[in-house]
Amino acid sequence: MGTMTTESADTRPAEHAALPDHEIPTMSVDELRGTQLERLRQTVRTAYDNVPHYRAAFEAKGFHPDEWQSLDDVARMPFTTKADLRANYPFGMFAVPREQVVRVHASSGTTGRPTVVGYTKADIDTWADLMARSIRLAGGHPGDIVHVAYGYGLFTGGLGAHYGVERLGATVVPVSGGMTERQVQLIQDFRPRVIMVTPSYFLSLLDQMESEGIDPAATSLQVGIFGAEPWTEAMRQEIERRTGMDAVDIYGLSEVMGPGVAQEAATTKDGLHIWEDHFFPEVIDPITEEVLPDGEVGELVFTSLTKQAMPVIRYRTRDLTRLLPGTAVPSMRRMEKITGRTDDMMIIRGVNVFPTQIEEHVLAEPRLSPYFQCVLTQPGRMVELTVLVEPLTRLDAGAADEIARTLQHAIKTHIGTTCRVEVRDPGSIERSIGKARRIVDERGTG
Repeated sequence: MGTMTTESADTRPAEHAALPDHEIPTMSVDELRGTQLERLRQTVRTAYDNVPHYRAAFEAKGFHPDEWQSLDDVARMPFTTKADLRANYPFGMFAVPREQVVRVHASSGTTGRPTVVGYTKADIDTWADLMARSIRLAGGHPGDIVHVAYGYGLFTGGLGAHYGVERLGATVVPVSGGMTERQVQLIQDFRPRVIMVTPSYFLSLLDQMESEGIDPAATSLQVGIFGAEPWTEAMRQEIERRTGMDAVDIYGLSEVMGPGVAQEAATTKDGLHIWEDHFFPEVIDPITEEVLPDGEVGELVFTSLTKQAMPVIRYRTRDLTRLLPGTAVPSMRRMEKITGRTDDMMIIRGVNVFPTQIEEHVLAEPRLSPYFQCVLTQPGRMVELTVLVEPLTRLDAGAADEIARTLQHAIKTHIGTTCRVEVRDPGSIERSIGKARRIVDERGTG
């Protein structure tokens, strides 16, 4: 493995000058590829030897761990899906005795059994290291106060961020989600420099500040690390315009580790660097399952390289992105911002539509708030889309109709599908304290 060194440029405020930077890898590409191959071999062997599901899946593919020759052999391995994890609920995917698992997390399970993941003590340490790396790349420093408004509990966001802040040497404020008025009070009183939260809930915090006469740009917040849901460049611009802070993206998912799989740098804001010494990324065609070359858009797939309790082999994330060369961390590839998922794609009259595409046009209308929902109905043979939006202030019927027509035209022109737009009263669209519910599927409920 390559030498781990600190960043060469010291961009910390003067009050942090005596504190050490957190380590960010500067290994060469050749060193990285060697590390990946060594760790992949070990991961595959561990999964094959200790997880019955993987032994059966490898045998079905006709590939044995002893056949490893190069990183290209990853394409010969079986995929893992959320359905596989649910079929082995709760602990069937663990590669170590349950007694060695010091923590479990799980998805919400809103569409069936939750997916359960486990961690050894070493896994927790690795996770904390990667989260600390991520916060550092995002512009956080040792000694900062970090307000964590991700949910705590079985969801990985809150505790993942929490351990990373502590590992970095910063001060964590473990607020979790909800209690919006109290969150605003604590931001005013504790004066955190960094906030970690879903972008949709951060908008609710900004609305609360403004309702109390607080200028969000006058708070202590300088860095926002936003994740757990797709968000657009337009959303970044909206947040930075209202706050004057750096808004950067963080990526992860429970099945692979949690947050901290990839992180955007505050210095470049050009996509998320994947911590490739711990996660091997691929992008595949979601239909043919063929591996796509870097630069082409497809479904993101991850193989873990260092997880002990629950290694994952070629996990299909359903997230759509592409891989790009590294910039802020040169040897490690970037993934483009996630703008959609294969399972939140709406097909409207033959056109593929993602909520993030709708969001861009909602945010382009200065009279509208950032809150919206896509409602799907099917009164006949065709699926119909209604976009619910709300204005910043109450409008008369004429102004509301004009906004609806303008937005309908923009969606038709730029996305290529017909929809209805309903302008609701201010504050009427559902707010979230976690991930926003962008799609409301009412097909078959009428």
